[in-house]
Amino acid sequence: METADSSALLLLDLPQQALAGIDLLTFTTTSRFKGVKGIPPGYHFTFVGSSTAFSERHGIWFYISPEATSAGLPLFVAKWDAETEVLVPETNETERLRWRANLGGIWREGLTPYRQSTTTSDAEEPQEEVVDWSKLTSYITGALLARVTVSRTDHWSLSSASSAKRDLEDIPGLTNEDINSQADKELSFLPIDLKQTWREGATGRERTDAAQDRSWALTNLIKHCSNGDMMEIVGELQFCFLMILTINNFSCLEQWKRILTLLFTCRSAVVTKPDLFVQAIKALTLQLQHCKLADSGLIDLADEGGSLLKDLLIRFRKGLQGLGGVGVEEIVDEIDDLEDYLRTEHGWQFGGSFAKSGVLELDDGEEVRMDTTAYDEDDELGEYAPQIVDLTPEQARLLNVGGADDLHHSFIKTSLREAESQGEDSEDDEEESEVGAHNIDESDEEEEAAELEDMDSRY
Repeated sequence: METADSSALLLLDLPQQALAGIDLLTFTTTSRFKGVKGIPPGYHFTFVGSSTAFSERHGIWFYISPEATSAGLPLFVAKWDAETEVLVPETNETERLRWRANLGGIWREGLTPYRQSTTTSDAEEPQEEVVDWSKLTSYITGALLARVTVSRTDHWSLSSASSAKRDLEDIPGLTNEDINSQADKELSFLPIDLKQTWREGATGRERTDAAQDRSWALTNLIKHCSNGDMMEIVGELQFCFLMILTINNFSCLEQWKRILTLLFTCRSAVVTKPDLFVQAIKALTLQLQHCKLADSGLIDLADEGGSLLKDLLIRFRKGLQGLGGVGVEEIVDEIDDLEDYLRTEHGWQFGGSFAKSGVLELDDGEEVRMDTTAYDEDDELGEYAPQIVDLTPEQARLLNVGGADDLHHSFIKTSLREAESQGEDSEDDEEESEVGAHNIDESDEEEEAAELEDMDSRY
């Protein structure tokens, strides 16, 4: 019997040919597979699917301490419940002690190493595979996991179907019965509302500015972070991406896009919170380098997801123009690195001129006129065009404007005042004209009298 000399994860009672994984590693289970050994300290995520095909996956976050406990080296035990097809943690202390005592018996044959060995053409001996998990989880904390999964234990569970309430109706393939069955697996994300990014009671120009620069919404969101730590936003960005990558969680994909949209539509916050943007862009760059590991197609940099991200990056860089400071320069450097990666690996093109309408020739020679609405927001066209709206009494009160009747009477009073003013002006003009005519008559009479006196003196 060998001696266990490192931390380990035991996955028990797994079905044959099932999918099992930890972090970025996945395995097809066999009868001898019992788990993973040599797990480094930190937060980790293990998950299981009943088959290697597309199926609902169940996972558990757990923490490996950097130091051994009084019971020995860190060990986390989870088992597959065949009746409910759910991965659950082993909470029976007796069973946990039994498996710890028998760990040496399965150490060599039943546990696979966390760091897999790979052989390249250049290297004569196998080399350990580089794992980026610690960088991908650098801002994930126990407080974040407890908030998102609504759990207060030392482990945190969720599945492919776990969802925030706002995303339940949008999960493809789920019926109302399926939606109701997920009520006990609700995810509690940071509350991001991209449709209202201004303070309560804001009106006019303030609302317009807050819609174009969502810095107020970002600052307000930080209040919901644990202890006001703004880096928890980066942590949730990391959490959502990893849940997309490992268990294909749709709600996490939606929150991931919401976080990116909020961050990349801020401008003034870039100056006041540069560290947040630097770390978020670094995290995003690393995430995109691992998108190829996703087997569900939820993140496709050549499809809708890529289009959204490209528009956000173009808008964000445009907003950086005119901003100064060391922090902004660091952000520009990170954006440059991100764009360079996307150009090199995915063929993205940034900048240049874009045609908003034109003629596209199809393969069969037919010509079709095409129009794009991608830049309507910048030009205030389409759904972004200004609209005339009816004010509610409350909105009218806030704007110091009366109702329709008050406005009507106001217009009538204004018209009457203008008419009276015009009438007074006309009367003044008439009086001036009469005075002018009177003066002209008097001057004519004086001239005639002078002429008569001149004639009398001559004759």
